[in-house]
Amino acid sequence: MADTTAAPGQDARPPAPAAVSPPGEGTAPGLSAPTVLETLRRLDSGLRGLTEAQAEERLARLGENTAPARSEASWPRLFARSLRDPFTAVLACLGLVSAAVAAWGTASVILLLVVVSCVLRASGEHRADRSTAALRELVATTATVLRRTEEAAAPASRELPMAELVPGDVIRLAPGDLVPADVRLLRAAGLTVHQAALTGESAPVAKSAHDLSRAPGGGLFEQPQLCFQGSSVASGSATAVIVATGARTRFAASHERGSGRPEASAFDRSVHGISWILIRFLLLTPPLVLMANAALRDRGLETLPFAVAVAVGLTPEMLPVLVTVCLARGASLLARGHGVIVKRLPALHDVGAVDVLCLDKTGTLTQDRPVADRALGPDGQDTPEVLHWAAVNAWWTLQLADLPEPDALDEAVLDAVDEGALMAYDGVAAVPFAPDRRFSMVVVRTPGRLGTHTLVAKGDVEAVLDRCAIADDERERLRALAARHADDGARVLAVATAERTSLRREYTPADTHGLAFRGLITLRDALAPTAPDALKTLTDRGVTVKILTGDHPGTAVRACRDLGVPVAADAVLTGEAVDLLPGPELAAAAVRTTVFARCTPKHKARIIEALRAAGHTVGFLGDGVNDLPALHAADVGIAPRNAADVVRDGADVVLAEKNLTAIAHAVAAGRHAGGNIVTYLRITLSSNLGNVLAMLSAGLLLPFLPMLPAQVLLQNLCFDAAQLTFAHDRPGSAALRRPTVLDPRDLLRFITGFGVLNAAADLATFGVLALAVHGPGTGNDEAVFHSGWFTENLITQALVMGLLRVGRRTADVRRPSPVAWAALALAVIGLVFPSSPLGPMLGLTALPALYYLLLAVVLILYAAALLAARARFERRGGDGPASVSRLGRPPVPDAGRHPS
Repeated sequence: MADTTAAPGQDARPPAPAAVSPPGEGTAPGLSAPTVLETLRRLDSGLRGLTEAQAEERLARLGENTAPARSEASWPRLFARSLRDPFTAVLACLGLVSAAVAAWGTASVILLLVVVSCVLRASGEHRADRSTAALRELVATTATVLRRTEEAAAPASRELPMAELVPGDVIRLAPGDLVPADVRLLRAAGLTVHQAALTGESAPVAKSAHDLSRAPGGGLFEQPQLCFQGSSVASGSATAVIVATGARTRFAASHERGSGRPEASAFDRSVHGISWILIRFLLLTPPLVLMANAALRDRGLETLPFAVAVAVGLTPEMLPVLVTVCLARGASLLARGHGVIVKRLPALHDVGAVDVLCLDKTGTLTQDRPVADRALGPDGQDTPEVLHWAAVNAWWTLQLADLPEPDALDEAVLDAVDEGALMAYDGVAAVPFAPDRRFSMVVVRTPGRLGTHTLVAKGDVEAVLDRCAIADDERERLRALAARHADDGARVLAVATAERTSLRREYTPADTHGLAFRGLITLRDALAPTAPDALKTLTDRGVTVKILTGDHPGTAVRACRDLGVPVAADAVLTGEAVDLLPGPELAAAAVRTTVFARCTPKHKARIIEALRAAGHTVGFLGDGVNDLPALHAADVGIAPRNAADVVRDGADVVLAEKNLTAIAHAVAAGRHAGGNIVTYLRITLSSNLGNVLAMLSAGLLLPFLPMLPAQVLLQNLCFDAAQLTFAHDRPGSAALRRPTVLDPRDLLRFITGFGVLNAAADLATFGVLALAVHGPGTGNDEAVFHSGWFTENLITQALVMGLLRVGRRTADVRRPSPVAWAALALAVIGLVFPSSPLGPMLGLTALPALYYLLLAVVLILYAAALLAARARFERRGGDGPASVSRLGRPPVPDAGRHPS
């Protein structure tokens, strides 16, 4: 039934507009729900729409109707941003120091690594930005507008780009249309809209054009006369006038409130922590080397190149390159195989570190539609006849009330019955659902029952019960029955019928009196088909899923229960309860809570901040502008492809489809990349630390430098080149079971323990060298010492690469991986290079056979010690090198997290 406020074709615009605020400038006047006539007068418009000249003038003055968009960084800007990476800055400083002491080979290699790393990172992020920009082309961008060529001409419907709409334009809305701007309804018939993008409420909201007064305490989005950009039409049709466009819409205002990332991500925090550890070592090492050599060996500035080489030897030069390659490769595989776009490369590591995933239930756990669940008679028992009468009502409402398609609830009822059974009736009259009546009514003629019509009413329980001829105590009992099912998460409709004489010519809502109550229909949200398997996968990988929704708590709990997710009695919290909890109490409550219901955007952001304060790495999946504050509060913001533009722009990860399976794939890719990065850091830093300790010790014990700067550089280049294969490694299944994060304190403990072990192997090699080459004229042979240590260093580093890989056991390996081949090549170079023709060029020479025999004994003992140390580390840390850590943030007691 249409709501008409002026006669068709009559222009409601005043003949000479008085001094009014310019149309569209400011949202408050246009969004305070004035009458239709007041709105049209303020906008200097009418029911026939604007003329082309008026529209062009307003477009030039007010600008295009486009949502605020994040400016995309150019490639040079992304390159410059990559230079601010802490590791890159450390390497650049080392390169400049090397150049200052004329170590041009070292400086050239280091600076080349810096450039390669920045180029790879900038290129990967630039490709992600281009892919995200291309997604915007998949979103509908036109609207049906009434425009006139001149003042006296008749209005004509036109499809125009949304960007060309202006305040005062009259538009038409149909099912499936996006609301292109903030509008005031002029006419509406059975209109319901999805405005979850603004409120989080998954159920369609009924709208009408009536000039109703604003409800006390009611929010702006609850006003039935207003629809907002970012919402979409679920059912019905309408004509509306645009009151705000572009940056003046509520959509844009919400975006502005949610813009900006409050703090660094998990990956960035970890990288900064590790960088400062390295910087302290680097600042201390050269002065210590210089002072020790000056005090004990009376060597001065001639040892400065060696001191710089030692500092370079401690630094993981390839880390920026390896991190970028690991993340870029994982992001590329995700994009090609699963349609997941990682917009910011470090976000892939953060996805792998996520141990709490927050999301709304609609579209992920459930589909955006209801399904009929049960049909209950007045006694509360299953009664199929109730569903039959509900379907009769839905079918003939659709056929007789001139609706373009059934609403979501009617469609769910019709899907649950055989439509052939409905063809036995002849429809007589229908009155569709309206917000003020809260029920729909149809009248049908049953074959074989001459002179009698059957009236069927269906709708809100209270509205239908008030029209039934039953006693007050029975009415209360039925209300309680409906309330129990509503509290259990179901949507409940009541069905009633009555017999009427066929002599009546017209039927109105007033005829719904003295009805016989037939029963209740309960509906639940349809489950997403991929959700159960994806939830199990995420749980197996140590990711806890929490529901943040604007829906009723019972609805969310019901969806969780249907999916097999246990929800304890104290694991449900409403937005009102969140408001009452101070920060520390909310952090503890957030950890044990599974369902947060009736949440506003502010609640969602505060809950995520509380979870992060409790020591968790939090991912958030959102698609509406109301989700922007939470999206930016999370460590990882995730959005589906069909999310609002500003949400997609603000997200770190974009999914092809809104489902948990894609997130599970992203978590796996992040775990793989993170596991490889952690492996590289632990192996490189522990080996480098061991070498530095051995070099410092040898520098104090020997009358000559333990290794020449060129030899140190060559050794580092060989090791770094071999370790690039970690970017192509695939860690074992243990690496997927728990989040892998870069924890500076955990890393420091690891590299200290294994670094000391490596230094012990080097010192044992010194003894082997003294024993193997002992004799007249050979005990102090620099070339032999340098060669023996060069060989031992490369072989021990090859052992470390093979034995300390994250999550990998020897039994896991079915065929040699790239890392295994690289380790083998490293060992071969260590054995062959000193005696090759190239050896003398770097001061190396062939070694006696006895050395290799004694070295084999040292290496066997070293390998046994590595395996013993690894086993001890795993017993203390759970899953060994892949164990989870908390990024240095204090955990909440009894937080329910997996032990670290």
